[in-house]
Amino acid sequence: MIRFVLVRLLRAVITILAVVSFAFVVLRMSGDPAQVMLGPDVPQDALDAFRRTWGLDQPLWVQYLAYIKSIFTGDFGVSMRDKASALHLVLERVPATLQLTVPALIFKLLIGIPAGVYAALHRQSFADRGVIMLAIMGFTIPSFVMGLVLVLVFSVLLGVLPSGGQDTWVHGILPTITMSIGGIGILARFSRSAMIEVMGQPYIRTASAKGLKWRDVIWSHALPNAAVPIVTIVGFMAGSLIAGAVVVESIFSWPGIGRLLVVSVSNRDLAVVQCILLVIAAAMVVSNLVVDLLYGWLDPRLRSHAAH
Repeated sequence: MIRFVLVRLLRAVITILAVVSFAFVVLRMSGDPAQVMLGPDVPQDALDAFRRTWGLDQPLWVQYLAYIKSIFTGDFGVSMRDKASALHLVLERVPATLQLTVPALIFKLLIGIPAGVYAALHRQSFADRGVIMLAIMGFTIPSFVMGLVLVLVFSVLLGVLPSGGQDTWVHGILPTITMSIGGIGILARFSRSAMIEVMGQPYIRTASAKGLKWRDVIWSHALPNAAVPIVTIVGFMAGSLIAGAVVVESIFSWPGIGRLLVVSVSNRDLAVVQCILLVIAAAMVVSNLVVDLLYGWLDPRLRSHAAH
């Protein structure tokens, strides 16, 4: 088990370094921050001074080594735009993002999984077809389209909900729904497939033949086994909460990490963008690591395979 954990931790560190390195190179190739920050009509001397101040005049490999070294020392850089710590700017936006992402994840779990299980237990029924249709609609419609439709209906036409901002808890209803719908559809479809596969296994028929009540068969045998593959989807959703907030926060003017990322990218604020991408990558890697460890705990065969 110790070796299994160490292998997963090593993979997590390598993945985060790969993401950080990729983001570092892409950001430097996407444009000159000096031109964006100072404007196109600024004298060349001012541009050169800006680049020297922020170390942009150094070779790319020198900048990269300095950035990696600073990360390991806990220094995530300073915002070129606000002249403040990039990590501080990101962390102060975390509570606003969590106000959307945590309820959205809860709604996905409470609605998506029961809907999929119910559809599997009533296969080929009207309810099953309805769940499949709604699930397909949910995860095929882009979040920005869903958000705009909700604003049009509930804010413009009906006037019952605000279209943006963070003043009260009511302002979070539409963005939370927008973030939930796609995940509900995915979980419903995946839970249905997992449950149907489990219900066809011989041990389910054996349990029924022994005279167990149907409710006991479902709760004690079917659901625990169907839940194992669902852990993967839930782990991915938990890890991608921050990344999924980028579009939604922009649509609803929600002052979270996603909106900060959009603004920072447009301003070529390298330190802030890199810090946000690092947070997103770390969240996804940690989530996948937890899922791997849960698999290793639930199924010893995975630990044996990883050790070899």
